[in-house]
Amino acid sequence: MEYNNIVVQVKEGIATITFNRPEVLNALSAEALKEFSHALDKINADEDIRALILTGAGEKSFIAGADIKQFLTFNTLKAKSFSEMGHSLMNKLQELLIPVIAAVNGFALGGGCEVALACDFIYASENAMFGLPEITLGIIPGFGGTQRLSRLIGMSMAKEMIFTGKMIPAAEAKDIGLANRVCSQEKLMDEVIKTAKTMASKGKVSVRAAKQAINNGMNVNLATGCSIEIDAFALCFTSPDAKEGTLAFLEKRKPDFKGSLKE
Repeated sequence: MEYNNIVVQVKEGIATITFNRPEVLNALSAEALKEFSHALDKINADEDIRALILTGAGEKSFIAGADIKQFLTFNTLKAKSFSEMGHSLMNKLQELLIPVIAAVNGFALGGGCEVALACDFIYASENAMFGLPEITLGIIPGFGGTQRLSRLIGMSMAKEMIFTGKMIPAAEAKDIGLANRVCSQEKLMDEVIKTAKTMASKGKVSVRAAKQAINNGMNVNLATGCSIEIDAFALCFTSPDAKEGTLAFLEKRKPDFKGSLKE
């Protein structure tokens, strides 16, 4: 597939998807969503890619939301189909086997905020703004925002943001646990790449197991979550990385992880 709305780059085992419609603040068109889904499939199938970064072109916006004009054509059935498509795509992003960082370099509104929420964590530039303003259009978030935001920052804070449709700056996003780190615009990608490289240097099997254990354990009781962790812990030992990591620690050297599931 030829990409007209995103740019995909891979360097040293780290993939970057840049939403590339700066003239409309990287708003998500139907075509952009299809390209994004296709790119995620390709990245997930590439065993050499260890981490993914999502960001937006330009200095003003990560993703400013969906293409609002299309809502004028929606009836109930079309709206449901659109929301189901968005949920499927956000689930695909969340369930990617590798870690995903959202490098939010400006506006992350509506669908853009929901994309960021489906990533593993968020680094934001000082000028970043977050919000789910759908209520101002007479609708609600439709790509998982009511669910993921509540789980991340708590129900009361999520209700305030969603009921008012307000935008919050990067510093406040960090204070409430929405963003992990706030950086200057100039240093944002450097910091994101640094963290991505750190994660990419770890054992691929163990990073994958940790991600799946955390994600799968979020919506079950503690006992079930601990059972998920037990199975994930055992799975790590199907890879020689477990032995290599232990030997490297005992021998006081840097481990050479291969990321293989086979002996």
